[in-house]
Amino acid sequence: MNTTGRLYELRTYTAFEGKLDDLLSRFENYTIRLFEKHGMKIEGFWIPVDNPEFKLVYILSYPSLQAREEYWEKFQNDPEWIAARGASNANGDLLANKESVYLKAADFSSLK
Repeated sequence: MNTTGRLYELRTYTAFEGKLDDLLSRFENYTIRLFEKHGMKIEGFWIPVDNPEFKLVYILSYPSLQAREEYWEKFQNDPEWIAARGASNANGDLLANKESVYLKAADFSSLK
């Protein structure tokens, strides 16, 4: 993978049945602010039309792959994140599955 230039990460979270609202609440109340605190640029959030009760899709971007690794390490070790994740998972895990796809803008893309 080319590790230079802006990197986009498409993340898809599949929540356990009945847990999507809890996941969305965690994002709204904690995760977004902590992403920004640790340098992650939020490009947007989406809920798929064909599966609205289980999935959250979002895109983050970073200056480089190396920056992505550094930002996520700091985020994962942030005491506020650890507490928020623990509290929101108190009645069981929220996520059944999560997937990431790393993307580089095509030469002709306005996102470069």
